[in-house]
Amino acid sequence: MKAVEETSKCPHPDCNQHATLKDPTLQFFKAILDDMFKVYDVTDHCSPSTPPNGKDVLTVSLLTGQSFTLPFDQNMEVLDLKLRVQNEFKHNVNKQKLLYREKKLKDHLKNGLRARLSDVGVQPNSTILLVVLLVAIPENINDVVFDLNWGYPSHGRDFLDATCFMFNGSTYYCLCNFKIKAPCDAIRHSGDVMDDEHKKGHHTMNVSLKDLPPTVTHLFFTLSAYKSPIISRFPNTSLQFYEAANPSKDLCKTTFHHAGAFQAVIMCSLSRGEYGKWEIFEFGKCSEGNEENYEPLITTIRSLIDQGF
Repeated sequence: MKAVEETSKCPHPDCNQHATLKDPTLQFFKAILDDMFKVYDVTDHCSPSTPPNGKDVLTVSLLTGQSFTLPFDQNMEVLDLKLRVQNEFKHNVNKQKLLYREKKLKDHLKNGLRARLSDVGVQPNSTILLVVLLVAIPENINDVVFDLNWGYPSHGRDFLDATCFMFNGSTYYCLCNFKIKAPCDAIRHSGDVMDDEHKKGHHTMNVSLKDLPPTVTHLFFTLSAYKSPIISRFPNTSLQFYEAANPSKDLCKTTFHHAGAFQAVIMCSLSRGEYGKWEIFEFGKCSEGNEENYEPLITTIRSLIDQGF
């Protein structure tokens, strides 16, 4: 739709016919897409509603849209809930960060007792958000590499834009991309690295953790469509993270398949933890925004930070 809007031509590479969004066929497909890809706010501020069967439930949701529902029990311990999440999503209890109304759910109370849902204010028929810790970076590691890569779309060689957005709390600080390759001494962008033989492109960003400005609290790594209107045309968008001195050993790796009709996906964040240690969290959150206009991406990231991510 965006390609037709911008060029007034059919987007198929072998077709050059004139087209407009007023064409009945395009109107038909636009209605389908609008229904398929509705955008919902991940924030759970609504008053809990009673489900049709009258039984209270609790929903646990990832930013990717995956979720599961279980019967609500106010006496359930947070650690028991994490075990249920582990069984459902296969994410280890120690890798889970559960958020409810912009606050992290603590496993234990200040008196040392195990926290229950009632202790932390969780209401029936509400949603808890899950973010997954990929790796806590050991203090002896300083120089690290984020390798964001993608497969070529069906029409052949094409590019995605890997960008790092740096924040001080929820205040935008600066970005690093293929045009602004070294906004500070702590980060460096590789530019395009294309492998035509294996039909794969990637951008790497080298980060020196100890050289990051002390005011920087979050780095968000994204992939966005550069020429194509949506990122889902690119298969196997993925992230590899490794120490610069040992590139053959991944410290973590993840792949996303769900970008849908969006321009960008927020792959992960690098954040200072409670005790100053750097941690990488998986996101897979889709958003609008690309190099032509990063503002929608920045707005999405700021919203995530405000919600406790």
